[in-house]
Amino acid sequence: MLGRRHFRIKTLQTLYSYFQGGESRMDVAEQNLLRSIDKLHELYYIQISFLLEVIHFYGFRMEEARNKFYPTQEEQNPNTKLLENKLIHQLQENKNLADKFRQYKISWTEDQEMVRKVWQRLRNGKDLSEYLSSDETGYSIDRSFTGKLFRKFIAHSKELRYYCEERNLFWADDFDVAAVFILKTIKMMDEKVGNDSVLTDLFLKDGEKNMEEDLQFARDLFRKTILYSNDYEPLIEARTKNWELERIALTDIILIKMALTELIYFPEIPVKVSMNEYIEISKLFSTLKSKQFINGILDRLVSDLMEEKRIRKTGRGLMQ
Repeated sequence: MLGRRHFRIKTLQTLYSYFQGGESRMDVAEQNLLRSIDKLHELYYIQISFLLEVIHFYGFRMEEARNKFYPTQEEQNPNTKLLENKLIHQLQENKNLADKFRQYKISWTEDQEMVRKVWQRLRNGKDLSEYLSSDETGYSIDRSFTGKLFRKFIAHSKELRYYCEERNLFWADDFDVAAVFILKTIKMMDEKVGNDSVLTDLFLKDGEKNMEEDLQFARDLFRKTILYSNDYEPLIEARTKNWELERIALTDIILIKMALTELIYFPEIPVKVSMNEYIEISKLFSTLKSKQFINGILDRLVSDLMEEKRIRKTGRGLMQ
């Protein structure tokens, strides 16, 4: 489900903890890395489950109003267009999703007040009234509205974000990442998606095989950055003569070491990809000046390593 950048970010976070002395054993730290990746998967399913719970609550309150002693005409004959939304129905009937909800023990029984607050915002908003009153129907209309519903009422739910952050420290950073993948899932769904489909496979190139390759990438990147960390320090010191390593932000040092690991020990990853990835990640996790600093250091290090023939890439164009 994750893109390589997110595996790099998870590796950076775990390496930071490791080099700070958070966990002295590499094997235990590696298990923490894999758990943090799995926790992001869990967050993906929590957000989808919450979406379906809000829809379930919407249907429950509609039925409750219909069964009142003196229901209004509107309550007796409610607009059921949202409950008949084809894409939402696919999510409700998907067996793989149901299995994941059980696997992660996701339940909203004790959090109905949170569900009610989101339902109220949805019910009172103009997005729902426009959808219900529109004569336009069809799968693409339902898909478009489901994406809007998720983005505005689930991904931006302060209650759900707080709920997740309270349960896992990493989820403060991961909440928006999981939401992006759900929006991608919704965008790529069509009427052919069956009850047995694995939804994350919609945007995975090779399904579970690709996922396993990415997990191995994270493991190798983590291990090799630690194993060769001391070897990298003279290389970095040679290109930071006006700086002592102790004065450079630890995050910057780790990003440079991770980049060196990819450049030297991952022959299938193009040089430009590794360079760009770590510069982009530095924008998220390091200081304002880090982008220029890391870019300049890596440019010099790549020149040094190529001159020494230590960068060997397999395939055309990978040296660029």
